[in-house]
Formats: sequence, structure tokens, C-alpha cells
Amino acid sequence: MDTTSPGNSGSLSLYDPAVALDFFQSAGRPQTIAKGTTIFSENEKDMRLPRLSRRIYLLLQGEVSVVANDEPVATIRSGEVFGEMASMGRMPRSASAVAKRECRVIALDDGQFQAALGRKPGFALMLMSVMASRLRETIAGLGAAASPGDAGWREAAVLDKELLADLEQVLGPAARFRYEAGRIIMREGHYGVALFAVLEGRVTIGIGDGVVEKVGPGGVFGEMSLVDRAPRLATAVAETDCTLLAMSRHMFLHLVKRSPKFGASLLKAVGERAAFMALRRAGRSAPSDARPAPGAQVHQLPRRTGALSR
Repeated sequence: MDTTSPGNSGSLSLYDPAVALDFFQSAGRPQTIAKGTTIFSENEKDMRLPRLSRRIYLLLQGEVSVVANDEPVATIRSGEVFGEMASMGRMPRSASAVAKRECRVIALDDGQFQAALGRKPGFALMLMSVMASRLRETIAGLGAAASPGDAGWREAAVLDKELLADLEQVLGPAARFRYEAGRIIMREGHYGVALFAVLEGRVTIGIGDGVVEKVGPGGVFGEMSLVDRAPRLATAVAETDCTLLAMSRHMFLHLVKRSPKFGASLLKAVGERAAFMALRRAGRSAPSDARPAPGAQVHQLPRRTGALSR
């Protein structure tokens, strides 16, 4: 579901509508949407407001109905964010959003969102927390759809070599770990203490008996458990001999709050996963051109460690 509805979210305590309002007002302006208007459409078809495509929204007044496969699945109310999964994940909308009555919204395109994040990097953590809750709900609803060969898996690629080099410099050699092929790196249901970035090799991410993602150099995994302090969503196994960079929760929170570019990269990773799993739950595979290519559309950290605060 392409919404972050704190009223239905296990991360309610981490979502603050006042913080969201301040964030959206820093980069966008309110606009009125007439009753019955389709704000965005499932699979991005029949778009009535193309200028708002791929935007993330904050509902100020009114109600928005979320519809998937012609069935209402949620209602968005004042103070809630919606449309974030497709916006962050760069994938087709998993549902449609229709104004149930006249609405006031603030919609941010990618440039506006990045500008706001540059001024208020801490918002990335709050948005990740509610997206993590949405992802958990989606995975819980998959059931048998998570079995092997059902909807395939996605190739994850988020950070480029330059960004990885910056992280290595910040974390130091003690953060590098080697895993032999076949070794379990993290296990579904266990509590996590680290986020991992792949420096060399390839890691398979599985839920139950099914493979949902493969992570190569530049990919990250394990961040969800650090965001919401809940058990791991998936099991990670070294497909080949691997070199990984491990990051503690303390360092993760420090970088997200201080570096807008690092936060944006992690939001992209979470958004891609959430959007892919939402499409999988709906019985649709992500189009091949929606899968990120290595090195494409990445956000780089500043080269010098001291610049992480900017």
C-alpha cells in the first residue's frame, strides 16, 4: 500500500504530525484538490494531475481513499503522509489515491524533498520508521506469495564506490568483516545490532523459504531492525565470499541525523524494498526497467569526514 498511515502503524510513537508539517511547509505550499479527484493512480495510469506524479504528500485537511485492485484498503486523514513508497522507491504506484472530499495537501517533488531534507535531515529517520512499519505489514500479508518462484527477486544497488569509500573512512578497518559463501549473516526473527553494506561479493536476502533480494557491491541491508528496534524481517546468507561493512545503530542514527545525503540514500533503499514487496503482495512483478542499475541515481556523501554534518 502506497501510504504511511500512522493511525494504523506500529511506529505511531515515532511519527509526529507537527514535525511532518514543519518539514513539508519548509519546501512546499498547500493546494486544494477537488472531491473525487484521483491524486495518483495504481500503476500510474489515468493520471489526472500529471504535474504531481511521483510526489510525496502530506494531507492537511479532508480525507483520501486508498484503492488497490478496485477495493478500498485505507483512509488517509489529516496529518498523515501518503505516496511515499513510489516516490522513494522509484517504482509504479501500488494503489490509487482519491479525494473523498475536498482536500488540502502539500505535495513535494524530488527536488523539493531533497531541499527540505538538507535543512531537516532528522525527518529521514521518522519517515523510515513509518515505512518500516508499512513494509512489515506488507510482508505479514504475503503468506504463500513469499514462496520461491512466485514473483522473483530484485537486485539491490544503492551506494556507489565513492560513497562506500566515504563510509569506510568514517567507520574504519574494524568495521570490515569477511563471510564465507553459505554463512548466515543475519537471521529472520532475531534482533539486529548492525546495518551492513556490501563491499565485495553477493548476499541473498530471503523471507521464509523464498528469495526476495540479492545484494551486491554498493547494496545495504539490515537497516530496518535498526530503525524500529523490531526483529529482523529477513535472513541474509552469503551467496559468495563477501566483505561487508558493519555499522552500529549509534553510528547509523548519527549519520542519518547529520547527513541529508546519507539519509536520502537509506530512504531510497527502504522505499525500493517497500514498493517491490507491495507490488509482490498485489500479485504484480516490478517492471525490469524499475529495478535500479548499479551506480544509478545515487546520493554521495561529501568526500571529507567533517562534511558529514552538512
